[in-house]
Amino acid sequence: MTEIGRLIDAMPRDAWANEAQDFTPWLADHIDQLGEVLGIKLELEGREVAVEAFSADILARNVMDDSLVLIENQLEQTDHTHLGQVMTYLAGLNAQTVIWIATDFREPHLSAIKWLNEHTVEPFAFFAVRLRVVRIGDSPIAPIFDVLERPNEWERRLQSIAHERREVSEVGQFRRDYWAAYAEQHPEDVGLGVPSSTSNWWVSHGTGQLIISLYVSVNGVGAFVRGRRGSTVEETRELIQPNAPAICERLGVELISKNYDLLHRPLYLDMRDRSNWPEAIDWMHETALQYRAALTELLEIEP
Repeated sequence: MTEIGRLIDAMPRDAWANEAQDFTPWLADHIDQLGEVLGIKLELEGREVAVEAFSADILARNVMDDSLVLIENQLEQTDHTHLGQVMTYLAGLNAQTVIWIATDFREPHLSAIKWLNEHTVEPFAFFAVRLRVVRIGDSPIAPIFDVLERPNEWERRLQSIAHERREVSEVGQFRRDYWAAYAEQHPEDVGLGVPSSTSNWWVSHGTGQLIISLYVSVNGVGAFVRGRRGSTVEETRELIQPNAPAICERLGVELISKNYDLLHRPLYLDMRDRSNWPEAIDWMHETALQYRAALTELLEIEP
């Protein structure tokens, strides 16, 4: 007869002694496990993302609709302080989905999440997820995410999004056409991985510590510098800071931070008018060259 083990609960801090130093990095590296439970594919955008005087634990992106997802985690029972921080981050990061993870939820906080789901309109979505840690005998401990509260008719909403993704959206076609025009106008850049249907083109610079992000929207195009996936704004800023004045003067920008980007430079054009595309494409190409040259020469990072 096959031996059957008994599933027992372990203490979360047996797995992660410290919330910020252990659990948050682990969750960022295993964000796909959380996404599977919720039914959405998540990609990490950053950790400890600054919002005024606070830092949001994790910022992710919902690959299904390209929206931002805020994840706040606790290795303890929920409290009013974290509820307030969640609302602050929601406003400051322009996120559409909030995932609050804790080892236990007080009833008022579950009620608050339920109230938000009932009184906010789509596309906002709020989740309360209880973290459990279990093992069988002497096996390695494993996390379990129990979803205690979720938006009404969440599964139906996911099906609707999936159906929309099967069709070529107007925005998606706009992006495809733009990047196809870019590749035709500057074929020498194709080897750097020009995208086909996303809003951003990320070019890794040097050892991958910095990424030059070029983006297109209906209101124009732009460029900014961000750190590698999983890095914080502070880590990226520290890398740039020693030569920040020279870099800013060279690029004609300020070392400012909005969410997780630095050295931001926009060009405002009506991109719905395709006669503006050649100008935008040339600007984007030249801007990428300028950013790469400035980072290479002033930070002494090989391109």
